[in-house]
Amino acid sequence: MNSEIGDLRTRPTRMMYTYIMQRTQISLTAEERRALDAETVRTGKSLSALIRDAVERVYGVSRSSADDLDLMRQAFGTWTDREEDGAAMVERLRTGSRLSRAE
Repeated sequence: MNSEIGDLRTRPTRMMYTYIMQRTQISLTAEERRALDAETVRTGKSLSALIRDAVERVYGVSRSSADDLDLMRQAFGTWTDREEDGAAMVERLRTGSRLSRAE
């Protein structure tokens, strides 16, 4: 096993998605984008995380920690029949090979 991959699995991560994300394109004014960019620098959060946080605050869309825990329990063990671990799969997908297949 690649030691770099092992390190990825043992060091703390900043975020884990336990739900399906939907990609959405939005239009922002230059001022709105500058404000969000400044907030990403200040907080260390991604642009997407800031927008999700704002939607949750304004529209009350939220999940409880109990919901998150239930989803994690449901997912436990679903990767055991795979040859590669999750970190290796992510790195393989990031290589861009999937883009060349689409051409």
